[in-house]
Amino acid sequence: MRFSASSAVACAALLQGVSATIYYAGVAQSSGEFGVWSATSTKGTGLPGKFGTDYQFISNSGIDTMTDKHKVNLHRVAFLLERMCPLSTGLGAKFDEGHFGHFKDAIDYITKTKGACMFPSLTAQNDPPATDPLADAILDPHNYMRYNDPSSQPFSGSVIGNSSDPTAATTAQFGAFWGELASRFASNEKVIFGLMNEPHDMPSALLLANLQAAVDAIRKAGAKNLIIAPGNSWTGGHSWTQGGSEATSEWLHKLVDPANNTAVDIHEYLDEDFSGGHTACTQDPAAGLAGVTAWLKEHKLKAFVTEFGGSNTTACTTMLNGMLDYMANNEEYIGWTAWAAGPFWGPNSPCCTDSKQFGSLEPGSKAAGGGPSLYDTVWVPTIQKKVPAKLQWSGPASVTGGELKAKP
Repeated sequence: MRFSASSAVACAALLQGVSATIYYAGVAQSSGEFGVWSATSTKGTGLPGKFGTDYQFISNSGIDTMTDKHKVNLHRVAFLLERMCPLSTGLGAKFDEGHFGHFKDAIDYITKTKGACMFPSLTAQNDPPATDPLADAILDPHNYMRYNDPSSQPFSGSVIGNSSDPTAATTAQFGAFWGELASRFASNEKVIFGLMNEPHDMPSALLLANLQAAVDAIRKAGAKNLIIAPGNSWTGGHSWTQGGSEATSEWLHKLVDPANNTAVDIHEYLDEDFSGGHTACTQDPAAGLAGVTAWLKEHKLKAFVTEFGGSNTTACTTMLNGMLDYMANNEEYIGWTAWAAGPFWGPNSPCCTDSKQFGSLEPGSKAAGGGPSLYDTVWVPTIQKKVPAKLQWSGPASVTGGELKAKP
């Protein structure tokens, strides 16, 4: 069966009257990939790193605020392959168990602890205890389809599967990694497998081969979880149909998932070069996503936009509203996560500020000098208002979504 998704879409209404196609909405949790940058590109910098000092996956209080107060049901949690699979053993099925334990704790907090029993003393003796709805978590290897040197990400490291590079991990090793990781989360229906963050500057045929190896290994491991697969060229929606024979649109629909539970992973920023590095928003989201949306429609596929963002300017507010409305009004889009929250950003900004220290989307964060952060000036007044009133809070994550309901 070719990579495809059912066109079934629930018909409940969202906020402000747009049609209900968004099942999953939330924020990217970025801090698990921190602590390895080297100004001199020194390989091995920050590896393995100290958990809680050099990196950390989530802040429990931040997850609480986003999930309970802002009613989001999705968190994308970044980690580094080089920490999960140390350089001493290489990419594959052998994990650093201590590191994996910290990562699993974070994923379990999002997908299990937040759904722990509430007020059991108030339930009848023979009734099951009330439970809080469960959020979903995307596993995000934040490696740009590279492994062995994250010291100058996103450009350092060997492209996985590059047979001309003797230091590169192989396609088979990438599959083995995903088979092992999938086997450990196969019993958790709220876990979504994001195969790779932003592949770039590699042959699209090799990208497809790597993704297929991962999908095959995941399904062989018995995991039925939702998978999201990225494109080439930083998985940019605006560039999806660009590049001639190397365009993502020429390749990604060839991915085969026997479980028919794979969606597309798209990133789309609104600044001049689509990098998310600039304050000014100048790229109309409807125009930027038109090509990939037509491609999704042609191949009957569904998509998540797992990175997007903007600054606190008037133009960015308008465009962010436009982007969120565009996704809600086009049934090809079933989920999104804004970039980015995370406990280690401090006053630094994850995007869209020309390197100015305006803080992040992390609840309680502050800009340099103690002023309001992007959480205060972008998330609360703009993005949070577009979180659908009803999302999928129960049942397995899938391309077909499920029952939409409000979180109490």
